[in-house]
Formats: sequence, C-alpha cells, structure tokens
Amino acid sequence: MEDFHELLKRRRSIRKYTDEPISAEDVKTILEAALMAPAGKRQNPWQFIAVEDKETLKRLSVAKEHGARPIEGASLAIVVVCDSTIDTWVEDGSIASILIQLQCEALGLGSCWIQMNKRFTSNGQSAEDAVREILGIPYQMEVLSVISIGHKAEEKKPFDEEKLQWEKVHIGKW
Repeated sequence: MEDFHELLKRRRSIRKYTDEPISAEDVKTILEAALMAPAGKRQNPWQFIAVEDKETLKRLSVAKEHGARPIEGASLAIVVVCDSTIDTWVEDGSIASILIQLQCEALGLGSCWIQMNKRFTSNGQSAEDAVREILGIPYQMEVLSVISIGHKAEEKKPFDEEKLQWEKVHIGKW
C-alpha cells in the first residue's frame, strides 16, 4: 500500500491536462472509489455522472462564471449530485468528491474540484441549474461539484509541510 501521507502531500489541484484519454479501467477504479465513500446512516445520497464527451465538457466549463474552465480541457469529468432530502447530502457528497480526487492522484492523474453548489453563471443563473439542464438531472438532486480529471499537463510541488497552520489546532479546548 502506498503511504497515505505522501498521497495527501502530492494531491494538488491540477487545471491543465493533456489530450490523452483515460483508460476504461482507470475510470472504473475512480468510480469504485466514489461508490465506496462513507455516508451518514449509509443512506448514500450521492450519484455520479461520468462525462467524456468533449462538447458536453465544454458546456460544463461555462456552467459558472469563474473557476470551471479546467473542465473543458479534461478527458473526464465526474459530476457529483446528491439527494437533498437526506440531511447529510453536502457532507456525504464532499467526502465522495475528495475520494475521487485521491484515487485520481493514486493513479497518477490530475484533478480539480469545481464547486457548483451556491455558484452562478455569468448571467446570474444558478450553476446547479445550468448543469442540471445540460445533463438532465432531476430537481430533487443537488449538484455539488464537478471533478475535472485528466493526465497532468502541469506539475505542482507537493504540499509544503512547513506551511501547515498549526495555530489552527487546539488541544483539549479553544
């Protein structure tokens, strides 16, 4: 097993990707990681939409005003949607999103979390509604994030442990 601490240090938001496709085996492994995500009372409010179509990726890349451009250059995007009638949907969807990213890093792939929940398009439309329209998502399902994924076209240094904010850790009480 790979050293988990090293995996955490290496996982960085990658926004530039090569044109190389992601193998079907790697896509399956990434989706398995998402489906293994823990969830409150094991209610599993999340569902995942894997998108590889270039035109759809391009449309998703403008589903919010700022920060979604990496989707256009990705080989794959996984849209994380959750059943909002389950009270832990944000937490459970967030856990699944980061597990997707960690699995990508373990496979040597880059990824970037693109927040959609509570974000807006350039014309003021809800980013969630924009994604919902593009992908035909029912209204009970909330669009939490889109994880852009691809082979890295940029390298970032591992997280610098000298920059850990130990002042934010409290022992026993505030």
